[in-house]
Amino acid sequence: MIVSIISPCRNEADYIDAYVTAVLAQRRDGFDIEVLIADGLSNDSTLPKLEDWARREPRLKVITNPGQIVSTGLNLALQHANGEIIVRMDIHTTYADNYVAECVRALGETGATCVGGPWVAQGEGFLQRAIAAAFQSRFGSGGAASRRHDYNGLVDTVYLGAWRRDALLAIGGFDETLVRNQDDELNLRIIRGGGKVWQSSAIRSVYTPRGSLAALFRQFHQYGYWKIPVLQKHRLPASARHVAPFAFLALLVVLACAAPFSAAAVAGLATLAGVYFGAAMWFAVRAGQAASISDTAAVAAAFGCMHLGYASGFGRGVWDFVVLRRRAGAAMKRLTR
Repeated sequence: MIVSIISPCRNEADYIDAYVTAVLAQRRDGFDIEVLIADGLSNDSTLPKLEDWARREPRLKVITNPGQIVSTGLNLALQHANGEIIVRMDIHTTYADNYVAECVRALGETGATCVGGPWVAQGEGFLQRAIAAAFQSRFGSGGAASRRHDYNGLVDTVYLGAWRRDALLAIGGFDETLVRNQDDELNLRIIRGGGKVWQSSAIRSVYTPRGSLAALFRQFHQYGYWKIPVLQKHRLPASARHVAPFAFLALLVVLACAAPFSAAAVAGLATLAGVYFGAAMWFAVRAGQAASISDTAAVAAAFGCMHLGYASGFGRGVWDFVVLRRRAGAAMKRLTR
């Protein structure tokens, strides 16, 4: 049996060698692997490095992804894949050496359409560790099961993913109109079509989060923005987890606008901001990273970037897709890293 590993990439010169080395070292329990990397027109030294790898390693195939975004790269790699099973792996993640083997095992044992492991973040520097702590916190994630490293069972979405090739093709692959949230949308289609999405704690990987608060804000701004076309496509009401950050931000803006004219608005604004600040500091302490006041403040700041980034992106998506009924502008089609 062949397992096809598919990966999109663009401008990953600093990471691509370590990634390819790790992927090719995956344990193979009764199967062979091929690695398909879809390069999104990199303009650094990523492509020369990949071409050098491909000359030396017959299991590696490099594909040009003119669309440059994740969904087009994944679909192109899927079209060229020969494997019975497809496993998605991304560049900014490190993997246990049995990651692929556990994906294959979980597909066979659970009968699920899609399987994957928990989304576990770890950082290296001070700020990146704080961002990772915020990322793993229930306050930061809204209690998503996909962030729980010990959870095994059905989920509404899963990190990365693995599928039987025929099943993935049958449901149409990834939606190429989406710059972000294409994996959430795919899993939504699977579940609405009667399939199962399963998380196994034995499928172990570690995600490297953004290294600055500005980059974190841009990432979550896009997550919020691209949630709107997913909800429109499937005619679904947004869940409380999707709406809460936007509702909070909208209330802050309304109170701030009314504050010059109303003492009640000033009191409401101070109360709302105070409650959020207190909650952020409390959960920052509980996140485990907060060994000092500066650690606590950094985790709390990461919470703010995640929530306000998502909320502002969600509002911008409502304005673009719902109010103006227009397509995303060029700025929102560029991936952030």
